Amino acid sequence: MGAVKVILDGGMGRELQRRGAPFRQPEWSALALSEAPQAVEDVHAAYIASGANVITSNSYAVVPFHIGEARFTAEGQALAALAGELARRAVQASGKAVRVAGSLPPLFGSYRPDLFDANRASELLAPLVNGLAPHIDLWLAETQSSTVEARTIHAGLPKDGKPFWLSFTLKDEDTDEVPRLRSGEPVADAAAVAAELGVEVLLFNCSQPEVIGAAIDAARGTFERLGVKIHIGAYANAFPPQPKEATANDGLDPLREDLDPPGYLQWAADWQKRGASHLGGCCGIGPEHIAVLAQNLG
Repeated sequence: MGAVKVILDGGMGRELQRRGAPFRQPEWSALALSEAPQAVEDVHAAYIASGANVITSNSYAVVPFHIGEARFTAEGQALAALAGELARRAVQASGKAVRVAGSLPPLFGSYRPDLFDANRASELLAPLVNGLAPHIDLWLAETQSSTVEARTIHAGLPKDGKPFWLSFTLKDEDTDEVPRLRSGEPVADAAAVAAELGVEVLLFNCSQPEVIGAAIDAARGTFERLGVKIHIGAYANAFPPQPKEATANDGLDPLREDLDPPGYLQWAADWQKRGASHLGGCCGIGPEHIAVLAQNLG
């Protein structure tokens, strides 16, 4: 399939924790924004040095689910702006042609399509978009569990001409032969929605590596059937399977020992063969993993 076009970065929260930055639940990666912003910039810099040519703003946990309603109301937009600014600063310091993706997370909790509240979505999305907009090159709605989440975020984006990337998280327990989002919707249906929304890249993230290959196949087949040219990508996590009642701030999950950099590379090389052109890592995948991807696939 040729070289991977884009090397993404890896996880932010686990890397902050590993470096000794302020880190606790439920704030997760948002805590370092206010208490140790230099640590956030340093993690971005490490991913750029490892070969990432797209880095993602540390805005994933800037939602009430993680920082609480009162703090989000008071500081949400400012924290999102800081997240974008720190990523941009790391790019400028590197002197490299690296793009910044503005992370737009699940607004009501990761892996929980059942918690989605359409009536409040725009109220939570607007501060993130407004804070990030001056600093980013593209929009990335990530870890989306359902197509309604994805549609809602797309509807709240400004008409600024910036590319829209969409990343779904997949069922990685109680699976059947059909690759599915955590909502149970088939990936093929989700890919058709992505095409309808005009996404530039459709990705799969924060899931077990084992379920991603079939999702890439399903997306590729849908795009071929529709006659659309949409890039496909993936960035898995290093967690054991996440049950459907999981929430992102239950505690720290253990990391799989088999997903060291060489082990993760084997999965990424398989995704590349299936047609993925944008590859990186999610929770527990660090700069050393990204360096191996960049050296072997980029």
